[in-house]
Amino acid sequence: MKENKKTKISKAKNYKELSEFWEVNDLADYWDQTQPAYFEIDIQSQITYYAIDSELAASLHKIAKKRGISASTLLNLWIQEKVKSQQTKAK
Repeated sequence: MKENKKTKISKAKNYKELSEFWEVNDLADYWDQTQPAYFEIDIQSQITYYAIDSELAASLHKIAKKRGISASTLLNLWIQEKVKSQQTKAK
């Protein structure tokens, strides 16, 4: 935010004033003064597939379902934990 430019709703001149305004005000009270914002996001992610035994996959799905998460999320969490522990041991 440029130091001399005020925002339309809060009339804030800087980020500090802007944050103070929104600490005590609710956007719902100003919704009719907003305008749509259009922008593009280029999220680069990569998926890598690994073969897994079908019985192991079934167990993974069952455990994930009990925890209320996807099997993919559970697997990623477990692998992160294991990699972290192995990196700690290697140091």
